Amino acid sequence: MIRKRRSKIHRWGVFATETIPKNKRIIDYAGEKISNQVSLKREARYIRTGHIWCFKLTNRTAVDANVGGNDARFINHSCQPNCYIEIKDGIIWIRASRTIKKGEELTYHYNTDGEGLLRCRCGPRCQALL
Repeated sequence: MIRKRRSKIHRWGVFATETIPKNKRIIDYAGEKISNQVSLKREARYIRTGHIWCFKLTNRTAVDANVGGNDARFINHSCQPNCYIEIKDGIIWIRASRTIKKGEELTYHYNTDGEGLLRCRCGPRCQALL
């Protein structure tokens, strides 16, 4: 249903290999479950390379997709995404917010509250900070 390949947004991205219907669970955001304290330390390293790999799961835990992650970690941010996040039973799911056409890049809004301080690359005029 999806495949990782080069992206115009940021290095690598994830693209639909077939039409994906609205609300379909596409992929889970896999990786090592760690404490938020450990996550903050790792993110400081990752941000220097232009990446955000840790995803906050709860107030105490995060998932580090750089360790044991899958292709979900290559889904890029967009201020006008075609996917959304659902956290259910301790699993972070990427779901289609609308029908996604074959060949279209998957995106979701990272909702980092500006903690990451990375410049958004979702469009040529976007100047948001992630």
